[in-house]
Amino acid sequence: MEPDLFTAAAEERQEKDPTGSPLAVRMRPRTLDEVVGQQHLLKPGSPLRRLVGEGASGPAGPSSVILWGPPGTGKTTLAYVVSKATNKRFVELSAITAGVKEVRAVIDGARRAVGGYGKETVLFLDEIHRFSKAQQDSLLPAVENRWVTLIAATTENPYFSVISPLLSRSLLLTLEPLTDDDVRDLLRRALTDERGLGDAVTLPEDTEEHLLRIAGGDARRALTALEAAAGAALDKGEPEIGLTTLEETVDRAAVKYDRDGDQHYDVASALIKSIRGSDVDAALHYLARMIEAGEDPRFIARRLMISASEDIGLADPNALQIAVAAAQAVAMIGFPEAALTLSHATIALALAPKSNAATTAIGAALDDVRKGHAGPVPAHLRDSHYKGAGKLGHGQGYVYPHDLPEGIAAQQYAPDGLKERTYYTPTRHGAEARYADAVEWTRGHLGRKPS
Repeated sequence: MEPDLFTAAAEERQEKDPTGSPLAVRMRPRTLDEVVGQQHLLKPGSPLRRLVGEGASGPAGPSSVILWGPPGTGKTTLAYVVSKATNKRFVELSAITAGVKEVRAVIDGARRAVGGYGKETVLFLDEIHRFSKAQQDSLLPAVENRWVTLIAATTENPYFSVISPLLSRSLLLTLEPLTDDDVRDLLRRALTDERGLGDAVTLPEDTEEHLLRIAGGDARRALTALEAAAGAALDKGEPEIGLTTLEETVDRAAVKYDRDGDQHYDVASALIKSIRGSDVDAALHYLARMIEAGEDPRFIARRLMISASEDIGLADPNALQIAVAAAQAVAMIGFPEAALTLSHATIALALAPKSNAATTAIGAALDDVRKGHAGPVPAHLRDSHYKGAGKLGHGQGYVYPHDLPEGIAAQQYAPDGLKERTYYTPTRHGAEARYADAVEWTRGHLGRKPS
């Protein structure tokens, strides 16, 4: 890293008096061996090991990497360890504040460093998903020619947020959420380590378990909550962090959900798949996560309307009516009362009989049309209301179904090439059994072959 005079002075003060920094900063690992979790990325010969100089010699230098994972899993920590352990020039940028100008300055400096005194540069770029396509493009020559070794961190799915050329020139390393055991080890280390709380307080088992629930696999959140609760306990003169003290300090568990990121789509997907699977309790869990995270109730209602047709259809014709009514209601009342309406609709849809026959029917019909299986409309079905239509034979021979006793006319409706094609295959689930009987009867009276 190449800090300026003010940054260097701040770091010097921090080293002399680390208690001025947040606990999460003080407890950052100094080596890869101190890193908690992510052991699948820290094996001998791994890209991260090579970045810190372990086996990085020879013609095959270390690769640029993109670190992808949820918040608090150690992306910044790994970059920090590399900065302390590597003998390379280390530069850090944040995509929140940096632009193309800053990136080009780093690249120019890297080229001078490697050409002037053979010093390679490692560039850590945090929140790369915030970079535009043009900004990411500016990195390509440096990464391709290895003027810099890039470490990029993102909480967003890089297949959506990082340009393909940059992805192809880097190794994608996926960080997994920390387990409770990982976070527990980190908390216990922070309690006893001199860089942390230095045995100033203890953490009873019940408080520790609640702290793990609050953390939700996020190391930074766990240490932040621990520091706040420890401060409250010390202010009271208590030797341990009681459960009540922790609950007073941290009001509730923060929901791991980013309305603009992967969690938004993953939780929404889980809600719909739980409804499709008829697991009402799982569906309510995911609904609660979306509500607690402040999701737009109209987005949830739209998903429920889609589910009503996609997964339930005519097995329960009332499902769509319930979903549409819910969408209208939440648009009028908003949160917090909209939670009741969304719960009402979610329960109804989850417990309704299921059929995707309407979904597969239109899918098959669209597939035929897209393949060119259309054909001309039969002459007797064509519009005959305009002058001259009769001369073209339009409408001639058409039988009006209402003139017949059974209200159904055995005439050809589909184009010639599709007159025997069937798209709708109803199930016998719920109310759709009635539609299955109707389909069988009408196709028979139309002279169609049974499906």
